Amino acid sequence: MEFIFVAGIVLGGILAATLLANPNPVVVNAALVSELAKYGITNYSNLLPVDIINWPALFTLKGFLMMVVGGFMIGFGTRYAGGCTSGHAIMGLSSLQWPSLVATCCFMAGGFIMANLILPFILSL
Repeated sequence: MEFIFVAGIVLGGILAATLLANPNPVVVNAALVSELAKYGITNYSNLLPVDIINWPALFTLKGFLMMVVGGFMIGFGTRYAGGCTSGHAIMGLSSLQWPSLVATCCFMAGGFIMANLILPFILSL
């Protein structure tokens, strides 16, 4: 049974990559382009910014902080909160669970702090 699940994941990825691929360049708002240029992000040829998400960048301080430490923090937060953001926000809130409301508010506050305070600092390293 697990093989069918794994095969479905692989097949879904293949279908999405072939049937849903969009050859057009990513369109980015002009205000965002000017702000990202301050951090050295100028290449918009992929969905992820190639300037910071690549193998050579992983071995820099900025890359290590963003990928390795960030991945650890996501795993730790998921374990500490007793579930992921989607699980708490969709299932927990729809079943009116108080811990899910608290967890979702904390996830949102953490996301705002990360996006507006910590990430600009990391990108300016």
